[in-house]
Amino acid sequence: MRLSTRGRFAITAMIDLALRQTPTPVPLVDLAVRHRISLSYLEQMFARLRQHGLVESTRGPGGGYTLARKADTITVADIVGAIEEADDERSAAPQLDNASSAQAMTQDLWDALHSTVQAYMQTITLQSLAAEQQAKGFQVQERKPVQKGVFQKPQTQQARPSVPNSVFALAQAWGVKA
Repeated sequence: MRLSTRGRFAITAMIDLALRQTPTPVPLVDLAVRHRISLSYLEQMFARLRQHGLVESTRGPGGGYTLARKADTITVADIVGAIEEADDERSAAPQLDNASSAQAMTQDLWDALHSTVQAYMQTITLQSLAAEQQAKGFQVQERKPVQKGVFQKPQTQQARPSVPNSVFALAQAWGVKA
């Protein structure tokens, strides 16, 4: 398993959701703006996270995503595993028949390293990452609630031109007495 930019973005977005654990869903647009991540990129990531049962989606106005489980039951390994799953299948270990002898000699090393990293990521929960951010002074900015109803268009006063509109007004504007 490798930790790509996609995995880092997914962890960042999930920490954001954990910090905003409220009954109201967090729209992806808000996440995209806060973390400067492309909306379409986030949509792809959250589709995978939803398929793996890490987030739940709410459709419609005021919709978005919430955590599907408690933050203390979601690990970094769960998040990275959901996001990097397709990459792991594509980049599976090469067949030793075709591998050079140097690759065959170091395969055990890479397998051990992979299992050590995997075990370490299993120990880090989303709750602990969110608590770290709060300890560093991160403050959650609440989203303004969506106002529903009929709104009146703000009326602006049109500026009245102060130019003369007739020959008589022209004379008055110049201060000429008739």
